[in-house]
Amino acid sequence: MIRFTHSLKLGIVAACLACLWGCKESIDTSSRYVFKYETILSYLERHEAYSSYVDLLREVDVSKISNSKVSQLLSARGAFTVFAPTNEAIQNYLESLVEEGLIPEASWDAFPSQQKRDSIRKVIVFNSIINGEDEPDAFYYTYDFPDQSGDEFILGNLNDKKLSVHYVSKYPDSIYINNDCPISITERDILSINGIIHQIGKVIAPKDITAANYIQQCLDEKKEGFLACFRIIQACGLLDTLKAVRDEKYEELYQTGQISNLEGMTSYGFAEGSIAYAPKHRFYGFTIFAEPDDFWRSEGIDPNAPDLMQKVTQWILDNHQYSDDDKFTTDENYKSEDNLLYQWITYHMLPMRIPKAKLVFHINEYGYSMSRPYSYTIPVCEFYTTMGKRRLFKLIESGASNGVYINRFPVTDNTRRGTGEEIYCDPQKVGSLVDTESPLAVLNDITNCIIYPISAPISYNDDVRNDLQRNRIRFDGMSLFPEAMNNDIRLKKATGEDAKHVYIPNTVRSYNYFENMQQNADMNFVYYNAWNDDWCNLNRDEMKAVGRFDVMFKLPPVPRRGTYEVRYKVLANGNRGIAQIYFGSNPEQLPVAGIPIDLTLNCKNPLDAKKVGWEDDQPNDDDYNAEIDKRMRNNGYMKGSQSVNSSDGTERGVNDRENIRHIFVRQTLDPNETYYIRLKSVLESDRKEFYMDYIEYCAKEIYDNPNEPEDIW
Repeated sequence: MIRFTHSLKLGIVAACLACLWGCKESIDTSSRYVFKYETILSYLERHEAYSSYVDLLREVDVSKISNSKVSQLLSARGAFTVFAPTNEAIQNYLESLVEEGLIPEASWDAFPSQQKRDSIRKVIVFNSIINGEDEPDAFYYTYDFPDQSGDEFILGNLNDKKLSVHYVSKYPDSIYINNDCPISITERDILSINGIIHQIGKVIAPKDITAANYIQQCLDEKKEGFLACFRIIQACGLLDTLKAVRDEKYEELYQTGQISNLEGMTSYGFAEGSIAYAPKHRFYGFTIFAEPDDFWRSEGIDPNAPDLMQKVTQWILDNHQYSDDDKFTTDENYKSEDNLLYQWITYHMLPMRIPKAKLVFHINEYGYSMSRPYSYTIPVCEFYTTMGKRRLFKLIESGASNGVYINRFPVTDNTRRGTGEEIYCDPQKVGSLVDTESPLAVLNDITNCIIYPISAPISYNDDVRNDLQRNRIRFDGMSLFPEAMNNDIRLKKATGEDAKHVYIPNTVRSYNYFENMQQNADMNFVYYNAWNDDWCNLNRDEMKAVGRFDVMFKLPPVPRRGTYEVRYKVLANGNRGIAQIYFGSNPEQLPVAGIPIDLTLNCKNPLDAKKVGWEDDQPNDDDYNAEIDKRMRNNGYMKGSQSVNSSDGTERGVNDRENIRHIFVRQTLDPNETYYIRLKSVLESDRKEFYMDYIEYCAKEIYDNPNEPEDIW
């Protein structure tokens, strides 16, 4: 099927406008593939099949603070994708409301109040429209839809929700929105001058149901699938937590203009006219990785058993699904964080809603090309902190894994001349597959949660903790903030300014948007989503604190007590500043960690290279290269990782002179402590920036191993 580039799309429209200017009446309007000189609204108005939908468009306001109607929006300039329901689809939806007991008859006059009628009209309209605004290529032909069934569109609809697409393998032309809303095979890809129209045979009206409501509903109906998991979640008192959807205080501040965008960024070194846009919402979210009911039956445990909690607790004990270092109780006070069952189930839960396309990020790792998006190479990992007791949770996918796994620990080709790819994985270290394709997966049905079935039980047992400690733990800065995932901030596949530069409201001046971050009043924090740029950062993106910065982050836990190096990676340039780092477990009194870090060090400069001890690797002398690494480490530095390349395919890795890792801590760390890092500018200038890409934990067994030196990856 032909794909139109944005310029070609516009060119076709322009050519058609010229033809249509004087002879519109002679055009064969029965052909939906003719690109017409009309807006989405005018097209819909001309076709009786959409008359009910047009009536709704004329009734619904664009927002709470605007008297403009959505019909006016669709008659103006823009880039809209409209999933237009037919009259029959809208009537069927009204009849479904009769079956639910909401109205006595399938008529707009049957609603008990104007408010309820308006809310239902808004449901139909807002869920049917994606507004691309100024985003290039921001309206979707069917061949621009997400490739994988269950994946979500990049842009949200007017209701700020992501629609998903579903395909039927036996019927390649069949496409459904949100599982069960079919797109017409004949009435699709209808181009207008301000967007595109797809006719749908069922109203898109997702149930705005929370994880708590969904789980309770499944329990009430004794619905098979995750019954055991849901009963445990209920017994542990977690349903109240799973009710959270949106921070209403932030909503009020944003809607009343007390949270504003960050303008004047040019003075901080950004491009002329750059604006960093504050998030519109502060949503909460969750991801649950669950053993299905069939697993429990295979273990001899009935998910419906009245003593399920006791049996699962005994199973955890019998199978040693805990660490010998853990302290826990085994009584029936399941709501206590000290309870073994509570600790076990919360290790299955993350405080962020992670769609399947973002379980890990394939962008610019070694050997990967975005022109072949599903051809994976080296292992790519994400490390998160679980709910409940703070514990480390690893997600990983490689070219050899055939899916995303939890706590998989493969052997890789990590020599200096290796490929970095997975060679094999010991059967005891395979981990648990996250099943994104199973009919059991609850991908789009819950507004604040996704539930994935897993192939094997997971727990934070001794084997997992030991394997985590034996591996370098590298976490992207944005992985520290659940809000970044929940609000579609992190690595959004969009190039519009509202996605490219995101302003995180200042802790002191307005609102603490990132719970795990504290700022001073003299700085502004900007997330740079470099989706369409070519930066040699992990995942390309970066975090910037601009001004006379003083910023503190809460870090993930370490897996075992031991001596670790903590490292901070910099992509140096002249915009950076100089920061004093503080590190420790008491956020009120963090001790100084070494001398100030000069973020401007760039080893393309011979003086900086000499200070650091940098020399380029020699292609045929690995012993000499190891001596370079040793000299740099003695000075407190390391080269960048070989695993991170430019997205254009240019190999940069360890020989990129702009990439430096600073070793700022070498001390004993404890898994039961919470650690913080604070970075404070030591310069008087308010025009320099703090920059952050990733941080590493590296245990002494790795960096000071006499038999096997730490690899370059």
